[in-house]
Amino acid sequence: MDEKRDRGRTESGGGGGGAWCTWPSREALTRVGVPRGRVVLDYSMIAGLSVWVLSGCYTSGAFDGGYALVPPLGFGLCVAAALGFHHTTLDHRAAASLGLLGVMALCGLGAYTAGAPTAATVMWIVVSVMAMQRLPLAVGPATVAVLVPGFVEADETGIFGAAVTTAAVLLAGYSLRLDAEARGAGFQLLAQERLAREAEAASAALAERARIAREIHDVLAHSLSAQMVHLEVARLQIEAGAERAEILKLVTSARSMAREGLAETRHALSALRGDMAPVEDYLRELAREDRAEVDVTGERRDLTAEASQAVRRVAQEALTNVRKHAPGARTRIRFAYGAHDVSLEIRDSGPPRTPDGTGPGQGLGSSGSGYGLLGMRERAELLGGSLDAGPEGPGFTVRLRVPA
Repeated sequence: MDEKRDRGRTESGGGGGGAWCTWPSREALTRVGVPRGRVVLDYSMIAGLSVWVLSGCYTSGAFDGGYALVPPLGFGLCVAAALGFHHTTLDHRAAASLGLLGVMALCGLGAYTAGAPTAATVMWIVVSVMAMQRLPLAVGPATVAVLVPGFVEADETGIFGAAVTTAAVLLAGYSLRLDAEARGAGFQLLAQERLAREAEAASAALAERARIAREIHDVLAHSLSAQMVHLEVARLQIEAGAERAEILKLVTSARSMAREGLAETRHALSALRGDMAPVEDYLRELAREDRAEVDVTGERRDLTAEASQAVRRVAQEALTNVRKHAPGARTRIRFAYGAHDVSLEIRDSGPPRTPDGTGPGQGLGSSGSGYGLLGMRERAELLGGSLDAGPEGPGFTVRLRVPA
């Protein structure tokens, strides 16, 4: 656990060293995303370099006779150290990585001591480039600095040749590092974009579920509320000793409303799939039962499913409230297509008064949950619109406006 925390601090550039102490990202340290042609070229160069180093050991005459097996054994040790270095740098283990580089540098020192300076120089150059490319930026130049005396000793031109070699090593290693980090950053951005798309898809799915749940809730609430009105009237008539035919008529109407509620649920699901009739046609059909007047203005156009469903549900709820609180009232529905929105107004004239001064719907006013207007207002606000409802004169008016 402590090692993992240390790795996290190193990766994030902690410890006060900033970018100099930061390891390259894991994406930059892998070969993921490298074109296949580049991979083939890299491995061909490594194979050619290996053959050159081994042949240089033998042509130098330093490993004749009984020492003929030393070069391949040393080369095998260097390959094993290089593979181990690859894995330890992926895990951001500084001590182990430096130790493996040290093994490779000592193999180069052995080749130089035996009399193969070219092979030694190539191995030290490889060690330097690997350090610059895969270790924290502060460690790479320090590793190269340790190997500079070896470059000086192995180069026939002395300090000048060693300086050129050192500069070339630093430039090559740093260029490879920048290339790998750019590739790693690209893959990190792709991963973040993928996660963002997954989160967006999940959010869209949740929003769609919420929308479907709201539609089904509103349809059922409207249907059940209308049935409650009729059943409440039936109860009042039973208590008043009304005739059986009148009571049966109300119960039959409640059953018909239940059947219509199921049909309306299927209609809402079809509307959510984009298969719906024009809003004004729906309003005329809805108003036919209550003998309400319908006035449509503006040029007809296709509405979004959300806007269309909002108009339909508000109209249903408003007409149900008229039946509940003002049975027998004259109702007028006005629907208008605007430039950037649509508006709906449903106004009733209020319940007709009886000789004793009470409305015939007074006994029904207490039925229902009372949450219809609140639900309509929430629906409108979710779409960026508004809903106003309240008494106007003797009647009641509901006004809806939603973007469309």
